[in-house]
Amino acid sequence: MVGEGSGFSSRGRSTLQGGHAHFAPLSLRRKGPQQGRRGSAVPASKAPASKTSAPKPPSPGNSVPLEVLRKENELLRETLNAADASVGDLEAKLQQGGVGLLDISKVSDSTKQASTPEDFWSPSSIVPSAKVYMDPPVKVSPPPDHDGTECLKWDDSLWSHAEHFKYRWNTYKNIRNSIDQNEGGIEKFSQGWKYYGFNRGECEGKKGIWYREWAPGARAMALIGEFNDWNPEDAHWAVRNEFGVWELFLPDQADGTSALRHKSKVKTRLETAYGEWVERIPAWINWATQEWNEIQYNGVYYHPPAVGMPGEIDPEKAYTFKYPRPQKPRALRIYESHVGMSSEEPKVNSYLEFRKDMLPRVRALGYNAIQIMAVQEHAYYGSFGYHVTNFFAASSRFGTPDELKALVDEAHRLGMVVIMDIVHSHASKNTNDGINMFDGTDAMYFHGGGRGYHWMWDSRCFNYGNWETLRFLLSNSRWWLEEYKFDGYRFDGVTSMMYHHHGLQMAFTGNYDEYFGMATDIEAVVYLMLMNQMLHDLFPTCITIGEDVSGMPTFARPVSEGGVGFDYRLQMAIADKWIEVLKTPDQSWEMGNIVHTLTNRRYAEPCVAYAESHDQALVGDKTIAFWLMDKDMYECMSIDGPAGNTGRGVALHKMIRLVTAVLGGEGYLNFMGNEFGHPEWIDFPRTDSYDTSTGQFVPGNGGSYDKCRRRWDLADAEFLKYKFMQAFDRAFQHLDKAYGFICAPHQWVSRKDEGDKLVVVERGDLVFVFNFHPTNSYQDYRVGCCNPGDYKIVLSSDEPVFGGFSNISKINNVKYTAEEGTYDKRPYSFCVYSPARTVAVYASADTVDAKADSTELGIPGLGVKGRGPYWNY
Repeated sequence: MVGEGSGFSSRGRSTLQGGHAHFAPLSLRRKGPQQGRRGSAVPASKAPASKTSAPKPPSPGNSVPLEVLRKENELLRETLNAADASVGDLEAKLQQGGVGLLDISKVSDSTKQASTPEDFWSPSSIVPSAKVYMDPPVKVSPPPDHDGTECLKWDDSLWSHAEHFKYRWNTYKNIRNSIDQNEGGIEKFSQGWKYYGFNRGECEGKKGIWYREWAPGARAMALIGEFNDWNPEDAHWAVRNEFGVWELFLPDQADGTSALRHKSKVKTRLETAYGEWVERIPAWINWATQEWNEIQYNGVYYHPPAVGMPGEIDPEKAYTFKYPRPQKPRALRIYESHVGMSSEEPKVNSYLEFRKDMLPRVRALGYNAIQIMAVQEHAYYGSFGYHVTNFFAASSRFGTPDELKALVDEAHRLGMVVIMDIVHSHASKNTNDGINMFDGTDAMYFHGGGRGYHWMWDSRCFNYGNWETLRFLLSNSRWWLEEYKFDGYRFDGVTSMMYHHHGLQMAFTGNYDEYFGMATDIEAVVYLMLMNQMLHDLFPTCITIGEDVSGMPTFARPVSEGGVGFDYRLQMAIADKWIEVLKTPDQSWEMGNIVHTLTNRRYAEPCVAYAESHDQALVGDKTIAFWLMDKDMYECMSIDGPAGNTGRGVALHKMIRLVTAVLGGEGYLNFMGNEFGHPEWIDFPRTDSYDTSTGQFVPGNGGSYDKCRRRWDLADAEFLKYKFMQAFDRAFQHLDKAYGFICAPHQWVSRKDEGDKLVVVERGDLVFVFNFHPTNSYQDYRVGCCNPGDYKIVLSSDEPVFGGFSNISKINNVKYTAEEGTYDKRPYSFCVYSPARTVAVYASADTVDAKADSTELGIPGLGVKGRGPYWNY
């Protein structure tokens, strides 16, 4: 829960000006507990602080009666005994089926043998060879017996629109009941790929391949490809049933080999309702490729003839998963990435190169989640993966489906969950490579007429009330988690789904009529509820994040309460606020305005915060680093060269990212390369074109890949300042591992001083002091806190390893004793030194080791004793 203190201070001021080298503070101000207290100037290179000590607070564990512990242990023993029985039954069934099981007892904690910080802070999974990891079987729970208003208990003001919630819930239950009655349950309904597309099976005692496709508007359909030299024989024509589903059977050849070879190209040839003959890529295809000398894509029958050993990568063998899914993170620290542009070289990177080069880098930085963009196949590379053409196909630009599986499995070995950026909000209007007008009709999976076209995105809009669209999308959301072992999704464009106006030209003010009225697409919202309930039941550790700019209430409340069911909402307003702030002079930054935007979220609905989005890295926009430093990033980033505007830029870059993580939500996201202030924009290879919405000419770049990559060499160069920003990013990710501050329930802003440009925040057990003033430093500045005892600096942005000047540093090992007495509405307070453009983090003294980073397992600049009091990777 977010709390805020008085903010602006009206106390008297006494400022002493003095020049200092580089961008060290230019003035000092002494602050004490009394108004108008005047102090003396001190050198900026010193960090005065209180060194008095106070008795440590008693351990809360000492007050727990022994009898209570005995009862808890007995209950735990009973629970474990009951669980052992059901697990034993499951193991017996799987072993009878010939499946080697992963022995979880042998998944060891490698920290005892840790020789690197990565192994110490993020232990890898160690499992015996030749073992297979399988998700345990589970069921989808039935809808609870209530009227859909359980979610309103978090906000009584929503009762004014209770009828809308009841209607939404009733629609949800009716569709669930229809699925149960007509499809054998949502578990079967959501496995459409086992019926549609290509599947091994039998027909009249013969083994072979079934191909099925829903195309109700088609007059005739045949399968063509390399197997029949692209000319269908009589046996290659499909038969239509009463529901518009076409099917044909390809028996195995006389020698027992499949009629379709692994990786052979296929397409569907059909006659539309208008008599036109067209060729389409099967809608449920699981791989589609584009030859170097061809414009169009081809569907590919992807079915490796052999199965590899667990963890084995072989181009002719299906990948077998070896490592278990990691535990669901306490707080998401997401590293958003794009496989194709992840290379340092100007090329399209591969799944295996990303696996080898990027996963260790992300792990070393301290992130616990990889979010991968552009996984679903998209014919236009420059769409960033958001104009999907083949929903069940892993993009062939980066490699094969099995190579993507190897990437996910390796991330799991390293202890990181893998989130996929999935697009169900719209689809590419490409008819040659996608599912648009598949059978020649305008309204197959989509709405017909104008409602079926997204004028801003130049794409097609799904009809979420269509039965086969529900099957297609629900199966798609399950497919990637089941087939590839992804751990969850970031759903793109959810605002566009939930409203008939798609959120375009709409300024959401918070009036509930904007969310619960005729503008709301109930069918789309109910689809999201169906999807979230199904995924969370079938995959208990699943994570779903919705990109919603509207602030829809109950968006991140469970479906069982009547909510939409997402685990997190993306805090999209934060990135826009920082752009707005960066366009103004530093002296005019409003602390209260910044804090309000960072904390403006609904109670009990978790959010993922980010300081800048991937859109800001694209051509035509500017990243935070570019806003701060502009051309100086090219000319003044050498440590020994001219400073230009880079001193200010590096200092504020660190502060902006940390304050966003501290106040912005319950999770944090960074786009690949932004952690070190990537100096170049993203420009996908493209030719000259015209804007489809305006008709305006858009010049291309000659098909160049030069700006479609990441410059890791700059981040790793010892002589450049990029390393300072990367080192700070790594340090505060590990600070969260140690203290769990990002998702800590306790969040309190005790000061947001407009004159001093200073923000004081409590998050969890930590106290953060941000001084955004461009010149003023403050001596003996009193800050409030909620806990008594001694504090020490555990992290300071002013450390030399972060490009600072040690004006305030953990290495001084100063102890700050909290004094009792209300200050800024807090029960305790202590005095600190706060240099200009710095942030210092204070933790309980007994959890801090000023020299921790001097050991081979330490994180540079971070003073955590061991792995901290709340370590969780």
